[in-house]
Amino acid sequence: MAQQLNNEEGATLVSTHKAAVEPRCSMICASFNFINSIIGSGIIGLPYALNQAGLPFGLLLLIVVGFITGGNLSGTNSYQSLVQSTFGFPGFLILSGLQFLYPFIAMISYNITTGDTLTKVFQRIPGVGPDHILAERHFVILLSTLVFTLPLSLYRNVEKLGKVSFLSMVLTFTILIIVIIRAATFGPQILPTENAWAFAKWNAIQAVGVMSFAFICHHNSFLIYGSLEQPTLANWSRVTHVSVGSALIISAAFAVAGYTTFTGYTQGDIFENYCRNDNLATFGRFCFGLSIITTFPLECFVTREVLSNVICSRDLSKAEHVAITILIVAVCTSISLAYDCLGVVLELNGVLSATPLIFIIPSACFLKLSPGRWFQGENLIPTILIFIGLFVMITGLTMTGLYPQDCSHGVEMFYCADANVTGTVPPV
Repeated sequence: MAQQLNNEEGATLVSTHKAAVEPRCSMICASFNFINSIIGSGIIGLPYALNQAGLPFGLLLLIVVGFITGGNLSGTNSYQSLVQSTFGFPGFLILSGLQFLYPFIAMISYNITTGDTLTKVFQRIPGVGPDHILAERHFVILLSTLVFTLPLSLYRNVEKLGKVSFLSMVLTFTILIIVIIRAATFGPQILPTENAWAFAKWNAIQAVGVMSFAFICHHNSFLIYGSLEQPTLANWSRVTHVSVGSALIISAAFAVAGYTTFTGYTQGDIFENYCRNDNLATFGRFCFGLSIITTFPLECFVTREVLSNVICSRDLSKAEHVAITILIVAVCTSISLAYDCLGVVLELNGVLSATPLIFIIPSACFLKLSPGRWFQGENLIPTILIFIGLFVMITGLTMTGLYPQDCSHGVEMFYCADANVTGTVPPV
């Protein structure tokens, strides 16, 4: 029934974007954009999620979140129109709020990551010390915003970002290889912390928030679906399964390699764990910083489209497009300049916006359109997912407030002072 309603009304929101998203993107191009959006900055916090949940249980949770994400998206060509047709205008407003909140906070996390990573990269340049302007995170964030993210965000067509997303994929694979190499060469010299290999840990709920943040892609599905050359349900299902599956494999490998290197010392930003004089890690920081810069525009596209739908209910003029884009980027940049703890940002975005988008809203749509009792037959699993989502939101917010991450931004880890550890780093 949900699919029937979706097919009949699926063009409701997608058609609104035809002027902004011309259907010229191949399935490969759409997959690159989708994978780039899924991975984003969330991947850098996945080793930290395993630190919270325990390696075996955390890996299991990661797989479950990935499968739930792919299952929710593959059967519908417009997540937005399904919610609107099921719950009417109130449902549309709630979904629009969540679709705005997630990419908005994600862009803040991207700027924080850029400031954290590129400042350490620049300090490896001869003559650039801790007091140099290139080592100042505020300057680096402003520079990357003005030179890269703002100009890329001003594009009106998401298809133009296909090549940029391919570059981001190459950079992500490079980072994964670096993290695996360091797990083999650096990890053995750092003694594992107590209970490092425990099956599960008590704050696994916070880990679900980080994982939900890492895998959420519902917010921009309408943009990527609308950019396909042939926007059919079959093509969209292929793009979804390939994208989510690829992202799951990359994310799991990254999370395991990062956590096994540092165990209980793992930070919300895994690159905060590597020593400053590690040239290989510095190259990884550079690749990740560049990858994040290329991901930022995808999220800006979504926030702008949501605002234009809710406020204007029409395509934006050129002047409106530029003004709203500059406003969104300026607000995100201002917040990221004032706050620099990535782990807390990932947790909050996961429990506030990603969890309802993945667990609660799709399940609520299914129950609304399906006959029968909630706890019987095919309605049982959606009902369980709703309760899981509510539990994760409430518990995650509570634990984040009571037990916030100890952010070690800019602090060299203690093991870097060990000559044997730093000796594993290739000489300059």
